Amino acid sequence: MTDDFYRRVNGVREPDPTLGKSRKPVAPEGAAVEPVPGAPSGPKHEQAKPEHHAKPKRQRVILADPRQATSTLRARVELEEQTSWGKLLIKDLVKIQLRTASLLALLVMVTLCSLPVLFYLIPSFGRVVVVGIPLPWLILGVAPFPFLFGIGLWYNRLAERHERDFVDMIEN
Repeated sequence: MTDDFYRRVNGVREPDPTLGKSRKPVAPEGAAVEPVPGAPSGPKHEQAKPEHHAKPKRQRVILADPRQATSTLRARVELEEQTSWGKLLIKDLVKIQLRTASLLALLVMVTLCSLPVLFYLIPSFGRVVVVGIPLPWLILGVAPFPFLFGIGLWYNRLAERHERDFVDMIEN
């Protein structure tokens, strides 16, 4: 395999200084090329090596406010090292998730357990037939599945929202 883009200097590979530079400057259509005073001109100088331009002035780039990174780093360290503050934060997240799960489980239990009570208290409701199938069979045998699926999706969205809020609190 040949090193097309690298050359060796004292056994060390260094990139080709002309890499990415065009050999012949191309002027855009309709643009006039002005001669530089003191520069040689003519056909014999057009094939000369490209000139090396001076290095651009170095600039310091700041990507983020360092104060924000410190607080974010501190909170992450607190969580990773499981200090008392980090444990408290995790405990609060778990408490919120448990409260959400308990409330939705209570909703499911109340809804599904109230159906047999409804059929017992209103016997005429239990005798209704839909498409040849008794209504209690449809409600108790078919309806719980989409209901439970919907409750599961709702819990998932709430849990993800709680986690996003937790992460936002940590990062801010």
